[in-house]
Amino acid sequence: MDLTRHLHTFGHYLKTRFGEKVHKLSLAGDFTCPNRDGTLDRGGCTFCNVKSFGREGAALSIAEQITREKHKTDRARRYLAYFQAYTSTYAEVATLKALYDEAASQRDVVGLCVGTRPDCVPDAALDLLAGYQQRGYEVWLELGLQTAHDATQALIRRGHGLADYRDAVQRAHRRGLKVCTHLIAGLPGEDDRHVRQTLATVLDIGVEGLKLHPLMIVRGSRMAAQYRRGEIAPLTQEHYAALAAELIRHTPPEVVYHRVSATAQAPTLIAPHWCGPRWPALQAIAANLAASGPQGSALGRPWRAG
Repeated sequence: MDLTRHLHTFGHYLKTRFGEKVHKLSLAGDFTCPNRDGTLDRGGCTFCNVKSFGREGAALSIAEQITREKHKTDRARRYLAYFQAYTSTYAEVATLKALYDEAASQRDVVGLCVGTRPDCVPDAALDLLAGYQQRGYEVWLELGLQTAHDATQALIRRGHGLADYRDAVQRAHRRGLKVCTHLIAGLPGEDDRHVRQTLATVLDIGVEGLKLHPLMIVRGSRMAAQYRRGEIAPLTQEHYAALAAELIRHTPPEVVYHRVSATAQAPTLIAPHWCGPRWPALQAIAANLAASGPQGSALGRPWRAG
């Protein structure tokens, strides 16, 4: 199963740029989040238990984390430092610079990926990231939008709306930064139409990369209680694979898909169980694309791997 035959993957993008495989190393900068520290809320988004998606704080220095993560793979010689856990621009710019500098200075680190919220990217943070890009580093600003519908944003207690996202993207683009937007399919109160509208809105605003995954119910989240009460029904693998393939077909071929599904492991993962193993969902999406057309085909501009 080779997804690069059907869509513009991040792996293909990086190999084209650097001429070899490049791996992302997930790091924790000991950040918090305005949805957890009391600025906006203390319970986080209703779907969120960050322990299932990133490391809970930085017991090790950034350099030590990079060394540890490198030892987990022998298939790459170059790396991107991925500040993943919590809101990785939510600190004073001097703190951000110290953390990003430490990562960028490590041997074989060729870029930075910084995950954050649209309402937590001040101009000073964007200027800092643009500086690394001007020095030749590969830089991606990853924004957790999840949905373009403000009613859903309120329901899942995100604490921001589409206007915050639009503003953040526009300011990032004015500095020449690439944006990767995170989207979730299957959020409460939404159907496939909502997800299609979200993609159309994001593409209209302008984006260089996308991360797409199904709603997962994880232990410790507010949604876990909703799921136990029967208030949430996660998407089936068949449904998600067909929807993901449809979204991919309606995505211009130059947009890079950093991810088209996601996984979590028991006991963190409660539902859907098919999100435990990695490959079945990817194979199902690839099969849908093979049958119906690759990325961009619905727009008359199909992806062709070079």
